[in-house]
Amino acid sequence: RRSGQYTMNHDHSKKTPDGASFDRSGSQDSLDELAMDDYWKELENIHETRGNNHEERVALVVKEPDEGELEEEWLKEAGLSNLFGESSGDSLESMVFLSTLTRTQKAAVEKRVETVKQTMRKKNKQHQIPDVRDIFRLQNDSKEKVCDVSEPSTVRTSENKNETQDGTKGNAFFFFFLGTDEKKSLLEDMQFSDTDINLEIPFAEQAANLKDNSVGKMYKGGGGDTLLPNFRLPKDKTGTTKIGDLAPQDMKKVYSLALIELTALYDTLGTEFKQQKAVKIKTKDSGLFGVPLSVLLEQDQKKVPGTKIPLIFQKLIAQIEEATLETEGLLRIPGVATRVKSLCQELEAKFYEGTFNWENVKQHDAASLLKLFIRELPQPLLTVEYLKAFQDVQNLPTKKQQLQALNLLILLLPEANRDTLKVLLEFLQRVIDHRDKNKMTLKNVAMVMAPNLFTFHGFSSKTIEQSEFVMAAGTANVMRFMIRYQKLLWTIPKFIVNQVRKQNTESQKKEKKDKAMKKLLKKMAYDREKHEKQEKVPNDADVPQGVIRVQAPHLSKVSMAIQLTEELKASDIVARFLSQKSGNVQTLTKEEVFLYEIGGNIGERCLDDDTYMKDLYQLNPNAEWVIKSKQS
Repeated sequence: RRSGQYTMNHDHSKKTPDGASFDRSGSQDSLDELAMDDYWKELENIHETRGNNHEERVALVVKEPDEGELEEEWLKEAGLSNLFGESSGDSLESMVFLSTLTRTQKAAVEKRVETVKQTMRKKNKQHQIPDVRDIFRLQNDSKEKVCDVSEPSTVRTSENKNETQDGTKGNAFFFFFLGTDEKKSLLEDMQFSDTDINLEIPFAEQAANLKDNSVGKMYKGGGGDTLLPNFRLPKDKTGTTKIGDLAPQDMKKVYSLALIELTALYDTLGTEFKQQKAVKIKTKDSGLFGVPLSVLLEQDQKKVPGTKIPLIFQKLIAQIEEATLETEGLLRIPGVATRVKSLCQELEAKFYEGTFNWENVKQHDAASLLKLFIRELPQPLLTVEYLKAFQDVQNLPTKKQQLQALNLLILLLPEANRDTLKVLLEFLQRVIDHRDKNKMTLKNVAMVMAPNLFTFHGFSSKTIEQSEFVMAAGTANVMRFMIRYQKLLWTIPKFIVNQVRKQNTESQKKEKKDKAMKKLLKKMAYDREKHEKQEKVPNDADVPQGVIRVQAPHLSKVSMAIQLTEELKASDIVARFLSQKSGNVQTLTKEEVFLYEIGGNIGERCLDDDTYMKDLYQLNPNAEWVIKSKQS
């Protein structure tokens, strides 16, 4: 039946006059049957290309996990493996982490620990597994102590609560200390419109609240209404945090929290969230096509230190753009298959030698090579683990929830995959910007690109294909979301950043307590001596209330005391430093340097220009403030 449906769609597309494919490129943003032609034609091109490629491919096997194995893997990924197994006695390590979780996040963890526990009982494993209720009871017992963590911040923010127009100032940070009923009323009070993406309250909590109130029927995700709303991020006075703004040690915590939050969101919405597991296969350890991203980047960094995107990928995009993005049918019209194959072989031989002649590469051939590169990756760009989860986003009830799930999934991708995906999506948007000339709307581009990202050669048809038509429409929709909302998707939600801050604060308290008294006294004596020495230097001497000292080691003015005002932004401080010119220091522009928040309750965070410094100072009064470039 499936192949019949496939043929039927192709017959339909072949009868469609050429001109008709362009009639649909108007401003209407809904998926119609004609628009699906692009998907089927692309799939046909892919099958033809694979047919021409006689080299036998090693299919990537996706292992069907045993009972409890998925949950065990999930707990490891979430950084909670010491809740079971030989090291389970040391589960106190996880107490700090668990103390920062929300109601829905805790429920997601409890559910998985319970499954692992039952499985281990069945297998008669001797490991001690703490009772789930004990884990969270321990944590609840210490709740009063936990509340001390940010009491100054909580008190301060609640006092100033009425200062902002939307009355939400500071809500996010003490959201984690509230009881269930208080959280519900806070959720109800916050005035966010249907197109505002609320990053202050955890997504699963928002979903649970919508469910409880039986509202949220706006923007249903079904196949009928596919108009995309103009989602936007309301301004955050403490600054928006983008991927790449945080230090690696905090990004690890972001990963764990994003995994738990995504699982909690899927649990709350009654959708199954399952990570796939790939069995390791032998892959090429050199070359261009069919090489793992990590291997490619290792090769490329020897040529261009610090590069984060494969050089061949960058070059193919540059080659397509060099001609013009106004070419009609760009990305949709395939290159000549035999020519693409020989170009592929020639690139393999000559790209790194620098002897490949790019002048002979036609634009449609370069576009075909770009898509081939994505398809030939030994593991999909969206990863084996999460490809199905990306695909399942289409099953979530509302478009806002689909966007929230995609945001968390982007955070779960390895850095190389995420960076490459970002460059791809930015390029696709530039193609769409020329739609009046090239006739490639968001819809058309999504249709053409979806099969390249989602029909992965390594999966057996049983694993991924369901009804081919449902999958086609669904993955094209996910593709549209990723292109349209890419700027929103690369944001780290404020509630996650605040959970990281809370973890860091708790860890610091725990570390202080755990240090042996002898070491502590020794350190205190050393600190006192150091402090006395520092006091003699006027540099950091008693900074008055409401004043911060900003360091800029690479600029001509290396240090400045800055008076905090209600309106002072990060960009104002950077501008103040840059205005202090000096001949002996290299001149840096506003685009090259950023203000960083370092230490206190965060590892390191690059601030966006519109961060209101007084608000951020209240959130992290113990931070140091440094101006530097992203590389240093």
